[in-house]
Amino acid sequence: MHDISDLEIRGIPGVFVASSQFVTAAESQSKSLGYSAMARVFTPHPIQDRTDDEMVAYADAAFDEIVSQITAG
Repeated sequence: MHDISDLEIRGIPGVFVASSQFVTAAESQSKSLGYSAMARVFTPHPIQDRTDDEMVAYADAAFDEIVSQITAG
């Protein structure tokens, strides 16, 4: 999240991507960084025990939203 905040401050679009377990933490941290509008996309949780094919499916499912977030505004 710090990296995305730093990119945005420098005028480089970024999107924070994490699993759904971290929605509340992401909201809190982005507010504490002073950037509550930080673009974010969440995938299903958990990811640590997913197969490669499942991870590819998660990435494919999130792709359009990531592109939409990074090109917005």
